Amino acid sequence: MANIVDMKNKLVPIEKKTAKSSENYDQLIKAGLISLTQKGFSSSGIEEILKNAKVPKGSFYYYFKSKEEFGLALIDSYSNYFARKLDKFFLDETLTPVERLEHFIEAARISMARYDFQRGCLVGNLGQEMTILPGSFRQKLIDVFTDWQHRTELCLAQAQKSGLIRSEIDCKTKAEFFWIGWEGAILRAKLERSAAPLDLFSKDFLMSLK
Repeated sequence: MANIVDMKNKLVPIEKKTAKSSENYDQLIKAGLISLTQKGFSSSGIEEILKNAKVPKGSFYYYFKSKEEFGLALIDSYSNYFARKLDKFFLDETLTPVERLEHFIEAARISMARYDFQRGCLVGNLGQEMTILPGSFRQKLIDVFTDWQHRTELCLAQAQKSGLIRSEIDCKTKAEFFWIGWEGAILRAKLERSAAPLDLFSKDFLMSLK
């Protein structure tokens, strides 16, 4: 049978094995993302991640040769997730471009509050640890921020085209400024366990567009 393999005379459906392997991978990624958004890379131990993921150590080394390779996979996963999240808000044509940015900010605020401000931004967390992280992380993190800035720039450009923000604003620079300030606000909110830094930054940023 095409969908059966013989492992020491034991017939195992390939699709069942594949599904289980995929489940283990997803659990490792999920547990890793939670750990890194809370504690960063250096403080996240493999044993703790395996315990939270409820998968054996062999599963980890089946997918990843090292913690560094695992970290790179987590950056990719978080980047893809966040790109979809930004698109959900920034491409919502039922809202004005400025409202799209406001809704993104509010959703992020609610998300941080849901976890009592204990989880931050994985990319921002890693950026703060960069001096002690593998060099392979640096360009990958820069590329993620560049992608987020570009998506934000396009949203601001649409707002500008619609006359919703000042015509003299450099949307590329403004988008970069947003992410520099927003990541700092997330760090401060996590430190203070409060939404006040997010509110202060977002209010000032949105006022600067008028």
